[in-house]
Amino acid sequence: MTRHVEVHVTAESREEAERIVNAAVESRVAAGAQIGGPILSTYWWKGKIQRNEEYLILMKTIADRLDDLIVVVREAHSYETPEIVAVPIEGGLADYLNWITEETAVSAKGE
Repeated sequence: MTRHVEVHVTAESREEAERIVNAAVESRVAAGAQIGGPILSTYWWKGKIQRNEEYLILMKTIADRLDDLIVVVREAHSYETPEIVAVPIEGGLADYLNWITEETAVSAKGE
């Protein structure tokens, strides 16, 4: 069975989040994505606590395409060190998981 993952990414604006999502879905490294927010993020950065409004992106892909998705996100992202975290999907509706697999298959891109 193909291993599926959900990838979490934060972005500084809705426009940036949309740019990242469009790049990922159009290149078929993500089958689909949702953008939520704004959210309030609190984190350490360069020795100081930061608090910023951000947008949360949730993208679905297969583990075999994760490295490709990371490349696409980094190219579209403005952050020096963007949050890109993959969480294994342990189960779900088989039809939905099959859809993720089909939409992110390398052959879907014509490669």
